[in-house]
Amino acid sequence: MGKKSIKENKNVYQLAREAMDYTRDKAAEEMGYVSSDRIEKIESEKTTPHPDEILAMASAYKSPELCNYYCTHECPIGQKNMPVLEVKGLSQIVLEMLAGLNSVNKEKERLIEITVDGEISEDEIKDFVAIKEELRKIATSVDGLQLWVDKTIAEGKIDKNLLSKIK
Repeated sequence: MGKKSIKENKNVYQLAREAMDYTRDKAAEEMGYVSSDRIEKIESEKTTPHPDEILAMASAYKSPELCNYYCTHECPIGQKNMPVLEVKGLSQIVLEMLAGLNSVNKEKERLIEITVDGEISEDEIKDFVAIKEELRKIATSVDGLQLWVDKTIAEGKIDKNLLSKIK
């Protein structure tokens, strides 16, 4: 049995492993091909994890949010193009999404006016940017909903096979 870490400032990967109450050896066993030495190097930030290692950790630790963390904090493409997602409750996600949809619904006539000619003029840009920001918030809510579903499946609270059949 491994000893408990007393290290402060643990990174997200170590916190996720410890939340499962896994030693590095147990985590390596669960992942199958990532060694406990490699896990130690990732957790101590001596090395940057590879995407396949993040996928293995996310699965073994039942923490799909590690994928978003990796993409938004360690991948240059993701840092530029992906929103940081928080694990939220279903009701909060749905309410945020509905608030965004209501806001955009009120602005849809203006969006049609702005885009009908295929150009955005100087007097339209301010409204266009505001509407685009609301759409970005909705997209982030949808991504947050998918993260919630993935997390709920990982925790065994939704049957993945049943969900797949219905899709």
